[in-house]
Amino acid sequence: MHHLTFPNENADYREARAALLDAEIALRRQIEAVAAQRRALPPGGAVPEDYAFERIGAYQRPETVRLSELFGDKSSIILQSFMFGPERDMPCPGCTHMLDAIDGSARHVGQRAPLYVVAKSPIARLEAWAKERRWPHLRFLSDVEGRYSADYFGDTRRLSAAKRAERGMGEGEDWDETIFNVFCKDGDAIRHHWASEMAYAPEDPGQHHRAGDLVDPLWGLLDMTPEGRGNFFPSLSYEGERR
Repeated sequence: MHHLTFPNENADYREARAALLDAEIALRRQIEAVAAQRRALPPGGAVPEDYAFERIGAYQRPETVRLSELFGDKSSIILQSFMFGPERDMPCPGCTHMLDAIDGSARHVGQRAPLYVVAKSPIARLEAWAKERRWPHLRFLSDVEGRYSADYFGDTRRLSAAKRAERGMGEGEDWDETIFNVFCKDGDAIRHHWASEMAYAPEDPGQHHRAGDLVDPLWGLLDMTPEGRGNFFPSLSYEGERR
């Protein structure tokens, strides 16, 4: 029995809303079940190398850091690949709007699992963009020279021929892509635990791949409205906006 009622609603509305609430509760249970299934994955593959990145270190100077050094005293880390490679004059608006939201969570999630943003741009370029967007909590890693982005699908260099054909990619045509990867310590080894592989999965008709929806409040907020998402896609700036 659903007990909420709002001013001037009719019986048809309440009946439909109660049915929707049942569906929302079922979805919540499914989300919890999927999260439990994700946590229970067997050990993933050991990383093939202790990847080197560049970051801003002590005295605001660039320094090299290895993947193994990113854990600190935690057992897991999250790396998000950011579409801001050298071929782009400006970063991906979709990635940028998501990082706008994630920045506020970064100071909290880091208490359990450090979060890093990886891109194939020089670290100075990444830090300049972070300052422009007012992201005080995100930590950036540059992967200009390394293999991490290719190995863990932060770019498309390792896609199979079938997957390239599916995405309409020509021969030698590559670009960066957004994907989350989670790594865990396993004794002296580092293993891959999970990636948001749905970024590379076929889309359902009329839908974007939805790979980052669970960490992206924009889409959840729009889904609450009668208009829904429609054809909206975020921009780097909006007319009349004050920053």
